[in-house]
Parts: sequence; C-alpha cells; structure tokens
Amino acid sequence: MLRTLHPNIRIRIYTTFLSKIGGSTVFPFMAIYFTREFNASVAGILVLIQIIAQFAAGLYGGYLADLLGRKKIMVVGEFMKVAGFIGMFAVNSPLFISPTITFLMMLLTNVASGLISPAAEAMLIDVSTKETRAFMYSINYWAVNLSVMIGFIAGGWFFEHHFFQLIGVLIGMGLLTLCMTAFFIKDTYQVQVKGTSGQYGVKPLIKSYEIVMKDWTFMAFSLGGVAILALEFQRNNFISVRLKDEIIPRTVHFFNVFSFDLDGIKLLSLLTVINTLMIILFTGIAAKWIREKREEPIMYAGFTLFGIGFSILAFSTSIPVLFLAVVILSVGELLYVPTRQSMLAEIVDDSKRGAYMAMNGLVVQVAKMMGALGLMIGTSLGGVVMALAFLLLTFVGIVMSRIALLKTNRQLKKALS
Repeated sequence: MLRTLHPNIRIRIYTTFLSKIGGSTVFPFMAIYFTREFNASVAGILVLIQIIAQFAAGLYGGYLADLLGRKKIMVVGEFMKVAGFIGMFAVNSPLFISPTITFLMMLLTNVASGLISPAAEAMLIDVSTKETRAFMYSINYWAVNLSVMIGFIAGGWFFEHHFFQLIGVLIGMGLLTLCMTAFFIKDTYQVQVKGTSGQYGVKPLIKSYEIVMKDWTFMAFSLGGVAILALEFQRNNFISVRLKDEIIPRTVHFFNVFSFDLDGIKLLSLLTVINTLMIILFTGIAAKWIREKREEPIMYAGFTLFGIGFSILAFSTSIPVLFLAVVILSVGELLYVPTRQSMLAEIVDDSKRGAYMAMNGLVVQVAKMMGALGLMIGTSLGGVVMALAFLLLTFVGIVMSRIALLKTNRQLKKALS
C-alpha cells in the first residue's frame, strides 16, 4: 500500500527515517557532551539557545515555504545540515576539539531543521488526500519511532568513546538525504504571489498568528500540551545527566550465557528502546481499545500514568524500578497521544486550520525549552524535588486541558440549543 502514496511522500518517509537514525545517535546525548565540557548550568543554557533558534526558524520557515515553495526551503535546509555536520566533524577529531565551535555548528543544524520541518509538513499535505493522510501519518509515525530506537541503541553504545565516528555517519546520512530531496522530490506547490522585500519582515509573520493567539480555548489546550510534553524532553536533559552521574557502571549477566557492561548512558538507551518498542507494537491495540469510548477520561488517565512514570525516572537508581517506570509512562503515552489529537481536531477552527496547526507545532518547541530549563535547575534541586515538579506539570496539563474542553462543550451546547 506504500506504493499508492505520492512519490514525494515515500521519499520524505525514507529521508526522515535516515535523518532520525543518524540524529538519534548523537543529538539526544549532546546535553551530556556539553555538561562534560562545561557544566550542567552552561549546558542547559546552550541547549535552550538551540531550541530557541529552532523555534524561530520554524516560524519563519513555514512562512518562507508559502512564499518561495516547499522544495527550495527543504533543499537549503538539508544543505545547511550537511555543512553543520562537517563542521562538527572537523572540531571533534583526534587532532582538534572545540566544544564552542561544536555548539555553533549544532546551532546551524537546529536552524536548518527548523526551516525544513514546516516546509516538509506542508509538502506532505499538498500531495496527499483526505483518504490517504491517515495511512501516511501512521507509516511516518511508525518509521520515526523505529529509526529513533535504532539510533538510540547505536548512540547509547558508541557515543561516549566513538563520537567522532558517529558524526562521520551523520555526514553520510545528511548527504544521502540532501541528494534524495534535491533530485527525487518534485515541488508541486505553485507559489501564488512572488515575494517582495516587505513580505519577508517580522510584521506580516506576527499578523498571520494573531488570530490564533486570541483563541483562549485553543491556547489553554496548547498550554496543557506544553506541560505534558515538557516531561518527554526531560529524558534527554535532566534524566540523561542524572542517570550518567548516579548509575554505577556494572556488568550484567544473562543466565551465565552472555554478559555486557552497563552504565547510565547505555541504560538510558535501553529504557528508550523499551518505550519505543511498546509504542511500535501496541499503538494499533490501544487505538482499537479506545474506539467508541469517552476520550476525555482516557486522556487524563494517560497524562497521569505518563507523569508518574517520568517522576520515578527523576529519582530512582533501581534498574528494575526504572524499567517499570518506562512501562508505566509508555502505557500513558499510548492512551493520551491519540485521544489528545482527536480532541484537538474538535477545538481547531477548520477555516483557519493551517495557522492553528502551525501554532500547535510550536508546542513542541516550548516544551523543549522547559526540558532545557530542567537540565539547568535539576542538578541543584535534586531528583526528589524534580519528581514533584513533574507531578505538578502533570496536574497543570490536566487542569488546562479540562478548562479548554469545558469551554468547548459549553460552546457546543449553546450552538445546539
């Protein structure tokens, strides 16, 4: 059935798969790199700068994709990513190491990703139909999770001692995705009006999001989403550094058949693999179970389990307990992701769907910023306080989502009466 999709969709799924594999071997562990080279506070600031840059580039990238075309922005972004990877490779060689230049090159790759993402999403919508979108996004979601799992396994095992070689792999993946984007993707989007100098300014960009930001129902629901997603981004920030520092390296034996060395970084990759495998294997089962049930209480149950799981990850050093925590948060993720997406569709004004969904995409970037903040303050507060903070975020997510849905229900009843 994959062959029934537009060629652009298939190429984008392939390039996303390759990019995620390469990126997941390096970027989830860069908080550890910067903490080692500087300290946790500086690392948090550097990660926050990266996120802000991607946040701003994403806003502007979507705007430019409408002015200049999808493919042009995607190719420019892929070229910038390759340039950033080559720069990282040059300053992390056995002969010369510069954490500062590494940060600047990583900043370039984050700006590039911010430019690519909205253009690619718009391109997928351009060439898909209502009948094929559900299948398209399902395949893409599955591919992303699988590629992240593969990348995390490789990164967890090789990041600490083979960082230079991993960046070389990134360059190869980047060149391949650049060539595939440049030579195989066809830009079917026709630019309606040629851009003028005035159209590239900040004022028209802000004006395009003004209506969405005045919709307090949508904004409350989005704030709830930020609170929950902020937990997800603690995994690669506070939790990754905590596990590296607090998990004592040991040799794990399996029934006297084989054994391997386990440290905090490898444990993080194993925990992520368990989470990803559960999402890949049980998404269909969860979707079938949720069908024809009330979505709102299921979403809140998912939020609660997700928050409890991450709270345990914030302080426990017991490996069995940490694996149990990942199972708990994975079940929560399986419950809240589809229900929240479904209710989001009911809140969004269909006549301005593009602007609403663009703003919804920024929820992820704000959550990333909160993840970086967790890295900055987590080492000072400690795991137990951070666990309580995670539970507070869960509560905020439930309350803000409830406020939004109550207002939506009142508006619906008023419309029907």
